[in-house]
Amino acid sequence: MSRLLARRLAAAILVAWGVATLAFLLVQAVPGRAFDELALQGLPPQAAERLRVLFGADRPFAVRYIDWLLGLLRGDLGFSLQLRRPVGALVAEALGNTIALTGLALAVQVVLGVLVGTLAAVTRSRWLDLAAGGVAALVYSFPSFWMGLLLVAVFSLALPWLPVSQMRSIDGGGMGDLLRHLILPCAALALPLAAGTSLFVAAARARGAGEGRVAVAHALRSVLLPVAQLVGLSIQGVVAGSVVIEVLFAWPGMGRLAYDALLARDEPLVLACVLVGAVAVVVGGLLADVASALCDPRFAVEQR
Repeated sequence: MSRLLARRLAAAILVAWGVATLAFLLVQAVPGRAFDELALQGLPPQAAERLRVLFGADRPFAVRYIDWLLGLLRGDLGFSLQLRRPVGALVAEALGNTIALTGLALAVQVVLGVLVGTLAAVTRSRWLDLAAGGVAALVYSFPSFWMGLLLVAVFSLALPWLPVSQMRSIDGGGMGDLLRHLILPCAALALPLAAGTSLFVAAARARGAGEGRVAVAHALRSVLLPVAQLVGLSIQGVVAGSVVIEVLFAWPGMGRLAYDALLARDEPLVLACVLVGAVAVVVGGLLADVASALCDPRFAVEQR
């Protein structure tokens, strides 16, 4: 187990470094520079050039890359060109909002998926089983952004019950206001994942298990025990989907921060957002591997 964890941790660090390096290369290759944009926004060209020198944009590529890596090792993510604030502080604020959204979405996914899948596994009604499986397969096929648009059309436009946006931060209002703003983006993220979880439970029937055995041995033991594995794998989908969902619902999280940074060509902020996303995906995969080894020791043996 310790060997597996060490290998996976080393691989996770390499993957995070590789993604961050690739992001750095892509940002440098994008046509147009942030300091050119500042000049176009009314800042005199001389002032934009002074900022370029101040932020080290006039240095060779290799020097900028090494300086960036050394800054990461010191915990320095740089300074936002657009918002004029330390990137670390901006990431900390947005990360809290994203954790609130994705954490609730993961909880809803597990609870709802296990509940629906277990009920479908133990039901005596073939028609109910087929209906539940069909609906789950349909919902699972929905992209999160399409689910978000559908929820907005129903619960914000046709039935004006829930707000679409205007949530500034998790500290910007009371708990009731926070929950009202969380419902739609959380549902858009969680429902397709919950449908996939319910299909995972119902798949025990295809292995030929009896009704009682499906309910206890498969639906509970195979889902509730490796729940960390399920959540770990789901983190990757949640991270990818949260970017679009946060932009769609104007949720002030990492996805929205990355989107705004890309539009403004705010290189330090873009790189920080990519790095945080890469770390989240890598951690999710690492948790899935560790959970698999804990739930089934044969997995650890096979990975040696």
